[in-house]
Amino acid sequence: MSAIRPLIPLLIAAGILLGGNGLQGTLIALRGAQEGFGPAIIGFIGTAYFGGFLIGCLAVGRIMKAVGHVRSFSALAAMASAGTLMLVLVIDPVMWSTIRFMTGFCFAGLFTIMESWLNAGVANENRARVLALYRIIDIGCVTSAQFLIPVFGPGGFTIFAIMSIMITLSLVPVSLGDRSNPPTPEDVKLDLRRVFRISPLGCIGCVAVGMSNSAFRALSPVYAEEIGMSVTDVVTFVSIGIIGGAIIQYPLGYLSDLWDRRKVLLVTTTGAMLAGILLVVLAGGPPVLTFALVFVFGSFAMPLYSLSAAHANDRAGKGDFVVVNAALMLFYSFGAIAGPFSASFAMQHFGPSALFGYITCVYAIFIVIILYRMRARSSVPADSRGRFIALLRTSTIFARLARGAGQTGGRPDDK
Repeated sequence: MSAIRPLIPLLIAAGILLGGNGLQGTLIALRGAQEGFGPAIIGFIGTAYFGGFLIGCLAVGRIMKAVGHVRSFSALAAMASAGTLMLVLVIDPVMWSTIRFMTGFCFAGLFTIMESWLNAGVANENRARVLALYRIIDIGCVTSAQFLIPVFGPGGFTIFAIMSIMITLSLVPVSLGDRSNPPTPEDVKLDLRRVFRISPLGCIGCVAVGMSNSAFRALSPVYAEEIGMSVTDVVTFVSIGIIGGAIIQYPLGYLSDLWDRRKVLLVTTTGAMLAGILLVVLAGGPPVLTFALVFVFGSFAMPLYSLSAAHANDRAGKGDFVVVNAALMLFYSFGAIAGPFSASFAMQHFGPSALFGYITCVYAIFIVIILYRMRARSSVPADSRGRFIALLRTSTIFARLARGAGQTGGRPDDK
């Protein structure tokens, strides 16, 4: 798509940055376990990250208004890089929680900058596909970065230095390729009520994804280790779940650009819930089966934020993208603060399989809310004409193929 070309520098920066951040989340869980931190402490460190994330969502609008997108991105990435190196200097739960709080603040701003930038550069008929591409880059880079842990090991200084280098390098494409830099936002007041009225389901979806996906990212390494997996298997387990999400992101985005996004959200959430139930029932089974189940789980769980955000941004005005995406990040952080702590509490009392039991409960509640919202509001996107044009183009293509098949007496590719 030609609409993506001006956004390529931003997407490259996103890949490098998100890879470093995803690596840090897994590494902290593994290194913390090696240092004797229990699941509750590791869960609290994850909660501290999302506490900072929440504060960052509140502050990022003012930062962007003061200095713009590029300078805000540069300052926050530099702070996140410095915090990564501080983790290895003092290995202490309190210090790690403080540093992760600061890191969460930085990444809330970085995510809001990137996603508002992307949403400002695309139309509704392409929005979910562009966001899906962004998530594919996110997932692909996070997955690739995971395998640096078995290569360099979770102990020592090297792996922390590599994370810092990755975060720092994300500054280069954004600083040198800012031609698509959107204008500085004029309205930075974060009005959660207004954003909730724009899209109740989008906001609730971000809360649900925050509660579930943050728990998975923070504690799935602990789950895998406690059911008897090696370090390499732990990394593979986490990575396969993320890879599953990468494979199905774009097809789901394409479908949701053509049809009611809420129906796609309903099917996707149901699939994630069913896979979570199987991971509870079959915990500790053969590794191949566990890998297959987490692959299916990730395929449905990882795209949920993109679908929820696309649904909310469909209804946003042109000047509202920064405020809407900051609010969505804030709603996500509300859920993400509770997620790791609640799941770690359940794991400590009921065993490792309680992680997916908790996630399954969250998805079950979200399914009920989706069904309610489908009855409460009809499907009228902000740019229904664009959605109709996309559907018309697809129908035209199939019609042409059918005519070609009739003229040749078989399928169009029978030559």
